[in-house]
Amino acid sequence: MGNICRSPTAEGVFRHVVVEHNLQDLIMTDSAGTHAYHVGETPDRRAQATAKNRGIDLSDIRARRVKSSDFEKFDYVLAMDRDNYAILEELCPVGLDDRLSLFLDFAPSVKASEVPDPYYGGAKGFEVVFDMVEQASLGLLQDIKSKHLK
Repeated sequence: MGNICRSPTAEGVFRHVVVEHNLQDLIMTDSAGTHAYHVGETPDRRAQATAKNRGIDLSDIRARRVKSSDFEKFDYVLAMDRDNYAILEELCPVGLDDRLSLFLDFAPSVKASEVPDPYYGGAKGFEVVFDMVEQASLGLLQDIKSKHLK
């Protein structure tokens, strides 16, 4: 929603996975929120601490609001939950709806379909989110490789 918890964590984790596979010259990553609550801000300090404890730096990420042009710029536009998915669906230009998915669609081993928002909880929620987006990031990279990097 505000692009300071789940989405920047996913951006940082996926960016890390892309670099580990030496694909940073072929894959561009970004994150955005559906609301403008925190535009220009760094990720939540708890998200940054969780990521840093796992070897990932989120400090260069700044919150921004999603634009309809993101659907033209990116092959994948991923929502963390159904509420954000519905907002993104409204923003999506005609004919580009195949680019929109729930992020956890790429993590079949995760039993949940939505990444929970950890903002109002404690540090454990950020750990849970990190684990979920890590699994989804690996699945997303696998999907990209199978469809776009043959």
